Amino acid sequence: MNTQSNMYKMWLQYREMPNKINKETYGEIAVIGNSPIQESIKEELTRAFEQMYQWTPVFTENLNAQIVIAINDKLNDLLSKNHKDQVEHLLDEGYIIASENNQVIITGKSSVALLYGVFHFLKDLQIGKDIHTLNITNQPKNSLRMINQWDNLDGTIERGYSGNSIFYENGKIVKDKSRIKDYARYLASVGINAIAINNVNVWEEETFFITKKYLPEIKEIAQIFTSYGLKTYISINFASPIAIGGLHTADPMDEQVKEWWKKCVKEIYDYIPNFGGFLVKADSEHRPGPFTYNRDHKDGANMLAEALAPFGGKVIWRCFVYNCVQDWRDRSTDRARAAYDHFKPLDGLFHENVILQIKNGPMDFQVREPVSPLLGAMHQTNQMVEFQIAQEYTGQQIDLCYLIPQWKDVLSFDTYVKGEGSTIEKIVAGQIHPYRYSGIAAVSNIGNDENWTGNTLAQANLYGYGRLIWDPSLEAEEIACEWIALTFDSSKEIKNTVSSMLMDSLSIYENYTAPLGVGWMVTPHYHYGPNIDGYEYSRWGTYHFADRNGIGVDRTQATGTSYTSQYNEPNASIYEQLDTCPDELILFFHHVPYDYVLHSGKTIIQHIYDTHFLGYKQVEQLIKKWAMLENVIDVDTFRNVEERLQLQRANAKEWRDQINTYFYRKSGIPDQQKRTIY
Repeated sequence: MNTQSNMYKMWLQYREMPNKINKETYGEIAVIGNSPIQESIKEELTRAFEQMYQWTPVFTENLNAQIVIAINDKLNDLLSKNHKDQVEHLLDEGYIIASENNQVIITGKSSVALLYGVFHFLKDLQIGKDIHTLNITNQPKNSLRMINQWDNLDGTIERGYSGNSIFYENGKIVKDKSRIKDYARYLASVGINAIAINNVNVWEEETFFITKKYLPEIKEIAQIFTSYGLKTYISINFASPIAIGGLHTADPMDEQVKEWWKKCVKEIYDYIPNFGGFLVKADSEHRPGPFTYNRDHKDGANMLAEALAPFGGKVIWRCFVYNCVQDWRDRSTDRARAAYDHFKPLDGLFHENVILQIKNGPMDFQVREPVSPLLGAMHQTNQMVEFQIAQEYTGQQIDLCYLIPQWKDVLSFDTYVKGEGSTIEKIVAGQIHPYRYSGIAAVSNIGNDENWTGNTLAQANLYGYGRLIWDPSLEAEEIACEWIALTFDSSKEIKNTVSSMLMDSLSIYENYTAPLGVGWMVTPHYHYGPNIDGYEYSRWGTYHFADRNGIGVDRTQATGTSYTSQYNEPNASIYEQLDTCPDELILFFHHVPYDYVLHSGKTIIQHIYDTHFLGYKQVEQLIKKWAMLENVIDVDTFRNVEERLQLQRANAKEWRDQINTYFYRKSGIPDQQKRTIY
């Protein structure tokens, strides 16, 4: 794409700067080294300086240049002793940006550290920081920072809300990979270092991705990502030995199966020497896995891990495993229990290059869930948390929903697995258990729409994800304001308006959708819009278990599914008891009467009425706020968001009317404020 719109360029706008950097002084930039990453650095600096300052830098290896970008052992004595000491304590991806002796020096221990440092440097220039006073030391808190694409070879994206795939179309890998390169730039600019390039649900033709039928083109994709510091992973079909290998079995304990995978892996590494490994969804939602052969997850994961280990590859094994045709007559089949029940007994039995990828909640990316009790529960097994940037249950990038506050809550949750302070943030950073590998993954929200994310404001979730997992100490509003300044400009009017819209959006969405943690009131399969009784475990009940007397799921040890027992104390007791369970999760853990009084002082039924009326009004306020920016936001972006907000208003109205009508008729209890309920 030669002419890129503002929406296409996301947060790498590189707008013309009023304060020029002098070409005579800074026209030469020393970039020491010629690896693919160093070449990416030169390309990015050229793009940025031409757009921001209207001159093209000249690259040199002269260390006397005013801007020097080099691995620390190439700098000779340019750095002060203090900065030299700081570099020694950096991880491989950490960097220093220092203004010393009239030079700007960007350094670290690796080429990718330099790349991250350059993107940080360009970010600071865009938001107006003085080039002469930079003094930055930065490194990631999480070692594995991953994106999962749910793209299919036919060009569709499972849970894709921003057009079709940028990787595939009409059953083929795209020939023009320029947009993939731009995507790599955006991901690298926020510190993402790994990507799985296809859907975890691997069907028919995609099974061949691990063969020479597709590896030459996948190699091209991997080379693009490598030049921006990302390792490429492939999602696999566990039954590949049968589907494409000519074997009669995929039993992970079968010697022929083991040998088949070893040959397959060797061929992949022949094409892609720095291949990351496999992402696996097995024995869930009708996907094949080791259960077929009376084996367990460790058997399946370890077999693949043994094939990958000689090459340094990893197996990322998803823990989204449950019986999708379960029946509530058996209390032990509570879907919320499934991941813990399957994996906790296997702790310590997985190979060291296996990482368990665990959804942040025990169900499926609902707007409000407790944190999965499996996170941190396995002391001897590598773990990473899985988020969903794609707004599957949170508005599908039609409705505005800024997700960073939700993820902040998850990361700050204290599991007490090793006493107070055992937060998810520390667990996935490898600070609580001696994990060799750990980190965070998320389902991507991009497609081939001009603005990448359908709703331009949904770009904040992709940007925010990268920034948050690099540094979880960043506040949600701080990230939002940073994204706004880079995407639009630093004007107070835009910052205040858009940041307030983003920061309010999650609670607004929750207000007019499923209340108090109950979830699953959405249209089945599509997951947008209300369908209160749409999801059923069986003929015995829906996910919310509403009847004429009350609502909610009893997950207590005393009378329910005993899900609360999967938590450590004091969390188990807090969730077990009605008087200590947080209001926002009460219907996830308890079945209560409609007149039960919450800590807020409202009854359950009145809370439902009030929040759904309020949520609709709040969407109307979002529309009014956005309208105030019509003359200060570019026309395409303004119209895109305006159209989405109008659709959100219709959605909020439908939720308000259906939820309130349903529960008024179910309970027979009128609204205390006597508002119209049909």
